[in-house]
Amino acid sequence: MTLPGPGEWPVDAPLDYPTADLLGARAEATPDETALVDAESGDCWRYGEFDRRVARRLAGLQSSFDLGPGDRVGFMLNTGVRFAELYFATARAGAAAVLLNVRVDAGTLATQASRAGLDVLVCSADTETTAVDVAPDGVHVVTVDEPNSPAVDALAPGSGDEATPVDCAADAERLLMFTSGTTGDPKGVRLTLDNLVSSAVGSAHRLGVAPDDRWLVCLPMYHMGGLAPLVRSTLYGTTTVLQSEFDPDATARVIEDHNVTCVSLVPTMLKRLLDAGWTPPDHLRFVLLGGGPTPESLVDRCESRGVPVCPTYGATETASQVATALPETAFEHRGTVGTPLRGTTVTIVDDSEEPRPTGDVGEIVVDGPTVTPGYLDEEHTAVAFGPRGFETGDLGYRDEGGRLWVVGRVDDQIVTGGENVQPAAVAATIRELAGVEDVAVVGIPDREWGERVGALVERSDATLSVSELRDRCRDELADYEVPKTVRFAEALPRTASGTVDRERARSLLAEE
Repeated sequence: MTLPGPGEWPVDAPLDYPTADLLGARAEATPDETALVDAESGDCWRYGEFDRRVARRLAGLQSSFDLGPGDRVGFMLNTGVRFAELYFATARAGAAAVLLNVRVDAGTLATQASRAGLDVLVCSADTETTAVDVAPDGVHVVTVDEPNSPAVDALAPGSGDEATPVDCAADAERLLMFTSGTTGDPKGVRLTLDNLVSSAVGSAHRLGVAPDDRWLVCLPMYHMGGLAPLVRSTLYGTTTVLQSEFDPDATARVIEDHNVTCVSLVPTMLKRLLDAGWTPPDHLRFVLLGGGPTPESLVDRCESRGVPVCPTYGATETASQVATALPETAFEHRGTVGTPLRGTTVTIVDDSEEPRPTGDVGEIVVDGPTVTPGYLDEEHTAVAFGPRGFETGDLGYRDEGGRLWVVGRVDDQIVTGGENVQPAAVAATIRELAGVEDVAVVGIPDREWGERVGALVERSDATLSVSELRDRCRDELADYEVPKTVRFAEALPRTASGTVDRERARSLLAEE
């Protein structure tokens, strides 16, 4: 097939895609365009060259493990070109990549690796020891570096001429990712090529695509926010810039020096950039901001600093974005995450799964081609899907303009003394108080009240006291919403994707 040049693929193209090998089609169409840039080393690879590297990786996987459709390859790798190579090589074999979070504890990794039914586990020098410890019995552990353990083999690239691509159906499993697990055990989310391409097209339809686009990935590639830009850039023939990890000063330099036009961040990252004095260069088109609520104060800072921020709402189960606000919408309607992307349907439902009127809060239900066909475990799938689609467990509403507002989680609602409290609303109020950096608001079991409101607070002013914070809350909140338990922390506990670890926050508050 013949593809358009960089950025020329129409953003309103059909959501289907005529080949399962996105990289192969792109390399055939525009082999001399830049595919990847390593931000630290400055090394870059054109699509033709990168395609040949992937072919050699595929040959190595096939010759060593006879990798093919239905197989699953575990990834214990950090962000970098080798991750990208192996992702496309696994896809080209018709197998599924199982992305494991290298920052979680070994017990969790061992459970996930066992549940996933891995055929091989790929690691690197910095993850090899853990990979050996967590690999299920009978699963080969291989490294992209020189092995240090006799239990680990080197994954040597083969000859690209020996690779045998498999053109699998677009609805075949391509990816298995585990959710962040901020409120419970992580679920294994299955995603297909259809899901990934539909997400890329919907994102481009909202954000646009320019021929000189360079999308910076400084989020972990084993999370959806770190992997999705690679798929988008490959589809559209633009460039992905890979930074091994976020650092405010280094990331600011990368954005400037590598002419980055698009970057995906979580709110904590963007705040750290602004705190470091960063001002966006003219070539930056947007900051896609997701992974958690965006405080209105952060939007205020973006507007005053000229940051083209695009707050977004999404989930692993929807292959990234569900709804995204452009900067003008974010500044005019602070707090919204914008309207749903092209091809995505969002319905707000009540407890009986009937649609709620405009402006009324209910559970957010998502349907469309980006939505996962189901979880690794069927019992999770049965619970999460209803007659209108994927039931996110998030609470929100749509306004008269069709914009989506996310206000909390169904299972986060606190019932204290018979009164219902939305933690997200309380947290939003506390974040706006002087001296507060960030906050997690959760319910804590209480013998008298059933639950009490607890707030774990990260301060920017060390003189802020518990009594002063609670007094200020009384000016803005109902009495039953004012936190009965307040604790200060040096930093909020977070998952590797940057979202607040609510269970850990609850445990810390319960110790009071």
